Amino acid sequence: MLSRLPPERFTAGAVDRTSLQTSLIPMNSNRPAILMTLALLYLLSPYQTAGADQETQVQQQPTKPNILIIFTDDQGYGDLGCYGSKTNRTPRLDGLAKQGTLFTSFYSQTVCGPSRSALLTGRQPIRSGGWGMPADEVTFAELIRKTGYQTACVGKWDVSNRKAIVPRMPNAQGFDYYFGPLGANDVGVVKFHENNQPAGTSKEMGELITLYTDKSIDWLKEKRDPEKPFVLYLAHTMMHTIIDASERFKGNSQGGLYGDVVEEFDFETGRLLDCLDELGLTQDTLVIYTSDNGPWNQDKYTKRKKGHPDGSVFWGDSGPLRNGKGSCYEGGYRLPCIVRWPDKVPAGRRSDAIFATIDFLPTFASLAGFEAPTNRHIDGIDQTELLLGKRDSGRDFFYFHNAGVRQGDWKYLKPNAHFHGYAVEDDREKVDELYHLGDDLGEQNNLAKQHPEKVAELKELMQKLESKQGSKDPSAASKIR
Repeated sequence: MLSRLPPERFTAGAVDRTSLQTSLIPMNSNRPAILMTLALLYLLSPYQTAGADQETQVQQQPTKPNILIIFTDDQGYGDLGCYGSKTNRTPRLDGLAKQGTLFTSFYSQTVCGPSRSALLTGRQPIRSGGWGMPADEVTFAELIRKTGYQTACVGKWDVSNRKAIVPRMPNAQGFDYYFGPLGANDVGVVKFHENNQPAGTSKEMGELITLYTDKSIDWLKEKRDPEKPFVLYLAHTMMHTIIDASERFKGNSQGGLYGDVVEEFDFETGRLLDCLDELGLTQDTLVIYTSDNGPWNQDKYTKRKKGHPDGSVFWGDSGPLRNGKGSCYEGGYRLPCIVRWPDKVPAGRRSDAIFATIDFLPTFASLAGFEAPTNRHIDGIDQTELLLGKRDSGRDFFYFHNAGVRQGDWKYLKPNAHFHGYAVEDDREKVDELYHLGDDLGEQNNLAKQHPEKVAELKELMQKLESKQGSKDPSAASKIR
């Protein structure tokens, strides 16, 4: 037997090992038994259990991911193989979808500048300004940089009215490095800036996908600080208006020049993903592939637009969706979106949860450890649990700019819903429209007369979202999320 250790020798945080040695008096035992007892008491000591708890806490802390956003321009919902294309070959993006989650109810905006201000700020364009995004808007890049991230933007900026207004350019809006054009290629020319300095022009539209990918890879290899997590926002010019592919891809697809561009995108995206592999960054990088708005697929635009290279009518594919860019029907707003983060985002999953670019800022806040602004209305919500597979549901609703709102499977459009001119359907009646997207994804069966109570409910929600009070008062904003 062993004599008892005096109670006063125990403390809340430790065991007095000297006392153990002097107080454990062998009675009718041998040395091995005493040593075994000493070992058992040591293992049960508070020091040991506290250490184990600390180790468990360290293991449970989430890693701050690197973030890579690949943002294409005017790409249709049905352009990729994994979204149903039977024409375009997109093996790298199809593979990315198998490695991550493919979202089927993902929304951006209906045109270029508004889609970018929404993505950067988490705020609908009615608040964030679109092409005219004010200098005092707060971007996710500004916020994430304060937590130790290094930030870079390559490609089309398009929120400084396509002008070199320094306080509204990428360096002033949170990006440590920038290369790209401040606007679009509407006249077949792009004017580059590197940081705040002019960096030449180009009329070679077929070189842009490779150029932007090269600049992104160069930043990852040569300019990035390997001791810091990073955000790289790659915003392509293609497939906006004057499209073209490089000689390596021109004429190789079954989809004309547009198909050539889609397949070159696939290849160049694969090259960028291979760079992550080469640098050992894949496992710790959240990759998001999506587009700014639907495809320019309307006769009204292509017939009046001049200056295109032969065959470059950019007839993108909206798949089962109605209309395209500039429209408030699903073809204008709903985009492909693929998200990968190995061992974090479930692989091989398809999700119909409502998710949107406005959700990026609050989600990045959760993942990177910064606070979203509280002095203005943030339209986005934190979608971390959706991305990580911890819940199946996403947003409750999504607002269509000056047009209507979706809540659940129901979508309402007001009679004077905003369409850009080229997207106007001449035979559309200016009446309330109500669609059940679960049954009618192509928005062909207007149910407004059958469900007037649902029309009234969604109209009220739309008006709350548009209210100036909701945009300025955080407490009011929380009531309409």
